[in-house]
Amino acid sequence: MSDQSSPIYGMPIIDADRAELCVAIKRSMSPGFAGVENELYTADNTLMLFGDAKAMLGEVAKALTDGGGLGH
Repeated sequence: MSDQSSPIYGMPIIDADRAELCVAIKRSMSPGFAGVENELYTADNTLMLFGDAKAMLGEVAKALTDGGGLGH
């Protein structure tokens, strides 16, 4: 979090914003428990995948290993 006025500024985070590509899995775009929007979700290098994280990761793994597409 780079916004110094944020209530969660300075908390330890993974530097996902430095990645060439980041895939974020969430159920919706609503803010989490802290009530703060995550600027990573709207970054140019982030792709959003909406749904249950465990189920979505299973779908992604299957698509990568079977050569199939998502949503099958």
